[in-house]
Amino acid sequence: MEERGMGTESELVSIPATPHGVSTPETMSPSGQRSPRRHGAGGSVAAGSYSAKSWTPTPAMISPRFLSPSISSAVGTPMKRVLVNLRGYLEEVGHLTKLNPQDAWLPITESRNGNAHYAAFHNLNAGIGFQALLLPVAFALLGWSWGIIVLTIAYFWQLYTLWILVKLHEAVPGRRYNRYVELAQAAFGEKLGVWLTLFPTVYLSAGTATALILIGGETMKLFFQIVCGTLCSSNSLSTVEWYLVFTILCIVLSQLPNLNSIAGLSLVGAVTAITYTTMAWVLSVNQERPPSISYQPLPSSSFGSAAFLILNAFGIIAFAFRGHNLALEIQATMPSTFKHPAHVPMWRGAKVAYLLIAMCLFPIAIGGFWAYGNLVSMLVDNEYRILLKDFLNYDLPLAPLYVFQMPRGGILNALYLFHSHDIPRGLLATTFLLVVFNRLSSFQIYSMPVFDSFEAGYTSRTNRPCSIWVRSGFRVFYVFISFFIGVALPFLSSLAGLLGGLTLPVTFAYPCFMWIRIKKPQRFSFSWYLNWSLGLLGIAFSVCFSIGGVWSMVNSRLKLKFFKPN
Repeated sequence: MEERGMGTESELVSIPATPHGVSTPETMSPSGQRSPRRHGAGGSVAAGSYSAKSWTPTPAMISPRFLSPSISSAVGTPMKRVLVNLRGYLEEVGHLTKLNPQDAWLPITESRNGNAHYAAFHNLNAGIGFQALLLPVAFALLGWSWGIIVLTIAYFWQLYTLWILVKLHEAVPGRRYNRYVELAQAAFGEKLGVWLTLFPTVYLSAGTATALILIGGETMKLFFQIVCGTLCSSNSLSTVEWYLVFTILCIVLSQLPNLNSIAGLSLVGAVTAITYTTMAWVLSVNQERPPSISYQPLPSSSFGSAAFLILNAFGIIAFAFRGHNLALEIQATMPSTFKHPAHVPMWRGAKVAYLLIAMCLFPIAIGGFWAYGNLVSMLVDNEYRILLKDFLNYDLPLAPLYVFQMPRGGILNALYLFHSHDIPRGLLATTFLLVVFNRLSSFQIYSMPVFDSFEAGYTSRTNRPCSIWVRSGFRVFYVFISFFIGVALPFLSSLAGLLGGLTLPVTFAYPCFMWIRIKKPQRFSFSWYLNWSLGLLGIAFSVCFSIGGVWSMVNSRLKLKFFKPN
């Protein structure tokens, strides 16, 4: 891994542990992680003395064939024992990995004691989001058959690209790609890799954090209204004040130092996500369906409108699957050796997580559509605008509204509007409280790559780790910036279709191209055809969704209102 801003210092080759009598150029950091030994003036390492081409032994070199009787008789019994012991050490202890000296100081990689359980918690916390609540809308646009087919295809497609990312984390011996942009640089080149993936990954982290502040604040307001009812309506906080309350809670939780330290929060986020999605569809199915319910796909006035409605439905389903921008970062928190590589526990945890994600997404899509039919989509049409304004303070434009400007609650909004008087108030309040807990947990894992980038910039300039005050200052600054953007630019949710289309390749296209560039499957083989087909199809969908987002903004006569949140 290339060093960040280390000047003329040579690239180090390190061994995770040291055999008896052998020294390595690394020490233990105060956090318990390995960091390079810093040489003084008298003990500096000559530049290039540990170059990328320097010879290092690997288990493949010390193979049983090398230790055959004819060879071993030549090298002698003592030498054979040394080689056998060295081979066993390499297999048991770890890779001869080139260290980036900063990794021991950064939030994503300073702790490498993760395991399969942590991987499952993090993937669940990152993988179930507010986009899943809109899945019944996609079924309202596609109908039963096509809705189930498209959702199933998208699920296995993104599961395959996740498997690719897990495998490519250590695709090159002695190198770990700890961040999505690093893997893109290795596959596409330094400049092209940054150009393709930097904006999408930053948006998926920082943009999601801003959206979580807005959704969390609005959900807290709804929770307060449900619990207090009419008694507290006159003294209720404004929407912006609820955003600020949620922001302060995020600041408190953001002081946890690294990705492994928020494993407990990810467990809370995973449990609450599974619980509130299950409660949403179970409560909806158990109530009497509205009398005007229909399961026919929504009609459209022209072929162009029908095409864009279908693309909108595809977009809802595609955006429901998220978290691939964090897969490499999660895997970077795990130890890795030749005998026990990090991809094994990572994939074990990911399989469990995505099995549970499927058990949440499919029921909420099918159950939500069964309970509300196409009414869940018509909630944003003209006949329900007054209800939305009265209950949820959404001031919607007069043009027909599509997925990219849907209210953020999805099935939860439908549950509140249709059944708020039928469901016990305590049960309804519990559902919204679980959503708040989940948003607080999700904020931390999606913000961690941004924290990592801030600290990487600081350490590359100062050549020392961030103090607790510097680290805390970065995080407070970032959270308040996210709050400010959400309040100052409330129309950003209307750009979600355009921006979401630009980020779609991170999940569905780029991993396939990375596999082709790094693994180089045989030309015209099944793997070659599969990855080229999925990659090109993902790019095509990205372009279509972006065009659909622009069309939706034009059709709804988007107005740029600054500092006027709903």
